[in-house]
Amino acid sequence: MTSSTTGRTTRTTAAAAGPTAAQAVATSADTGLASGLGSTRVADTVVAKIAGLATLEVSGVYALGGGAARALGALRERIPGATSNVSQGVTVEVGERQAAVDLDLVVEYGVPITDLARGVRSNVISAIERMTGLEVVEVNVVVNDVHLPGDEADQSVTTSTSRVS
Repeated sequence: MTSSTTGRTTRTTAAAAGPTAAQAVATSADTGLASGLGSTRVADTVVAKIAGLATLEVSGVYALGGGAARALGALRERIPGATSNVSQGVTVEVGERQAAVDLDLVVEYGVPITDLARGVRSNVISAIERMTGLEVVEVNVVVNDVHLPGDEADQSVTTSTSRVS
């Protein structure tokens, strides 16, 4: 028996006496990331950006990140010439052939969270596998908040006036 740990879960598999024919073919074939001509390494930041953009494409996702990350992102966006961070609230682990993704997000009020999480997982897995050739082993979704329709007006009032003098 051999055991491999991805940093999230431990998987144990029984080792056969020797490689099967399918395993031999799979190891000798080009995987897209590694071939006889060289290898390709995809940076964590690239996978995080892909995951963030794929998440924001799903209807019902209001924003990425927890409260502190969103506050910092809002402050960053007010700086002239600054760009928004599409990987805010996205954590990835990228190996040679596999990737794992953790997403922190805010959902729109009224959206079924289980359906939303299923759609986010599907879109993120599809985008990462299509663009990088990496196998996505898991996508963990954490819903930190629910966005209510009047939240923007409330936030602008509380940030512009002081409660103490």
